[in-house]
Amino acid sequence: MTKNPQPNRIITVADLELHVDDLNRIFEPLDFYGRIKKLYKIFNVDDVLLTSSFGTKSVFMLHLLKQIAPKQKVHFIDTTYHFPETLAYKKELTELLDLNIIEVFPNKAENEITRTEEYWKDHPRMCCSINKIVPLEKYVTHHKIWISGLMSYQTDYRSRLRVFEQQGDIIKFHPLIDINEGEFLYYLDKNKLPRHPLEKYGYGSIGCKHCTIKGQGRAGRWSGTGKTECGLHPSYFTKKIKSS
Repeated sequence: MTKNPQPNRIITVADLELHVDDLNRIFEPLDFYGRIKKLYKIFNVDDVLLTSSFGTKSVFMLHLLKQIAPKQKVHFIDTTYHFPETLAYKKELTELLDLNIIEVFPNKAENEITRTEEYWKDHPRMCCSINKIVPLEKYVTHHKIWISGLMSYQTDYRSRLRVFEQQGDIIKFHPLIDINEGEFLYYLDKNKLPRHPLEKYGYGSIGCKHCTIKGQGRAGRWSGTGKTECGLHPSYFTKKIKSS
């Protein structure tokens, strides 16, 4: 399948200059563990942005990074619309893995407008933009690499992603992109990692409570809207790349 064409921005690390294509040639032959280890040999931990929704797939990446880069900060976007079970799961994993959580909140007044007007009903993209994308922008601009736990089997959009993708002024890193669901489940079972409490009730993917229903995989996210991603992963951060 043809991959999405992306601009080849040059990044500088010490005396190295690497294109996104160069990074893919280096990292694609490695397994997910090797990719993450190599990332932190090239980039300083402070250059790497990690976000986590503490959803059904989050524990995999969080567990890996705790072993490889224990000082990595974890940014959690608190939209104010999370399920109580998600917040409880976040607390459980934070204590279990000794995570360093950075809480990211939307603008209070704008968040209240989305609540009063119930934006999630008729304007789900705007709701995501106000409560997820805009609050994270200031963190994105201070990092070089954004590490993400996306896996290709989850959606058609994700099936077209490479290990590294240019996204505006930052490079997205998808070390888990080519693992399958069986490998994911094996890793969780092998390491006896706790699952999100709503999974046992039929929730395959979990986001904000207004836009999540029971369903296999991501079928329960924004059901009936044609929307499959919250906006953090597609090309929402595609402002003009800064000149060097």
